[in-house]
Amino acid sequence: MAKPVIAIVGRPNVGKSTVFNRIVGERVSIVEDIAGVTRDRIYSPAEWLGKEFNVIDTGGIDIGDEPFLEQIKQQAEIAIEEADVIIFLTSVREGVTDADENVAQILYRSNKPVLLAVNKVDNPEMRSEIFEFYSLGLGDPYPLSGSHGIGLGDLLDAAIKYFPEEEEEEYDDSVIKFSLIGRPNVGKSSLVNAILGEDRVIVSNVAGTTRDAIDTSFTSADGEEFVMIDTAGIRKKGKVYENTEKYSVLRALRAIERSDVVLVVLNAEEGIREQDKKVAGYAHEAGKGIIILVNKWDAIEKENSTMKDFEETIREEFAYLSYAPIIYVSALTKQRLHKLPELISMVSQNQKLRIQSSTLNEVILDAVAMNPTPTDKGKRLKIYYATQVAIKPPTFVVFVNDSEMMHFSYSRYLENRLRDTFSFEGTPIRLITRNRK
Repeated sequence: MAKPVIAIVGRPNVGKSTVFNRIVGERVSIVEDIAGVTRDRIYSPAEWLGKEFNVIDTGGIDIGDEPFLEQIKQQAEIAIEEADVIIFLTSVREGVTDADENVAQILYRSNKPVLLAVNKVDNPEMRSEIFEFYSLGLGDPYPLSGSHGIGLGDLLDAAIKYFPEEEEEEYDDSVIKFSLIGRPNVGKSSLVNAILGEDRVIVSNVAGTTRDAIDTSFTSADGEEFVMIDTAGIRKKGKVYENTEKYSVLRALRAIERSDVVLVVLNAEEGIREQDKKVAGYAHEAGKGIIILVNKWDAIEKENSTMKDFEETIREEFAYLSYAPIIYVSALTKQRLHKLPELISMVSQNQKLRIQSSTLNEVILDAVAMNPTPTDKGKRLKIYYATQVAIKPPTFVVFVNDSEMMHFSYSRYLENRLRDTFSFEGTPIRLITRNRK
């Protein structure tokens, strides 16, 4: 089930990023402390009155060398394409500008709910200055102060009223849902066609839940059922999307949300780009199963250590994905594509793996015996007990005497021991440290 999306649109310097940060609550990303991921915060989860949604900050994206108005226009078009509700942000300081009127013109035609917000209304005396914004023809303006957080509650109350009805996920639990993500031009469309073109698979297209998504279901040779999520988003070639790598991230995010397993597609000829790391970072953060798929492997001049060298580069660049299997394929020659269903199935099973508490605690005790817990000022970290609390991804709570003493490095050591003992290939695992009451 994909979450609703709110997009914040407006000309530069009206405070889009400030309002974005207020709404998402300066959420600290799980990935940010790990080398190899740079995050432009253009998209983040948020919650209001128990409703979860995603927020897009269109201001976080510059669109190459396009002229100023063309950039705003493209940002607005992307927001229209992706959002369920649009917040059109203006600023009381400059009043209504030509650029505001341009954005309003585009938004009129969107057939999406648009909420007009006037930012920088930092004190009550300024509220009378919002009346000129009625001239934009978008209904009542909401006065806001992004820097002080005033007025946001009313705006979000209005926004969540427009969220679409929650749809039930239309697939059985036994069906494995996967998606292909990656930059434009890594060969996702041809991979989709090659995977579905295998003679053994029975293919049917089903309309996905997410606006204009097409999901494709098929059965593998050994009778396992799969759904490839949002193949329409992959095949859709839009000028703005193809020219703006950052925006192709937005397309991928909806697919990630609905998938059990995510195939991060790299282009062997071009190597690894920042964009690849960003998209993979979102999938890791969402706790999905991950497989790294190196496409166009047929086009590479091979020497004895070509594959080994490429793997070393991937492991270095994607340090946080050390658990993800790598497969080298070619959409053109169909090299190794027959192995994919089995690999996806294995990763999906590892995502759902449950470990009995008694077995789990034995492994942790052994780990502590081999490498004693850290001490701090003469006090030693004591681990009392561990238990698994969730799957997809497997999540464990470790009860200790003082959670402050669980250093990142020791937590990583325990995680590695769990990985050595149980096959968690392809899935992140989470260790949460709690003080025993």
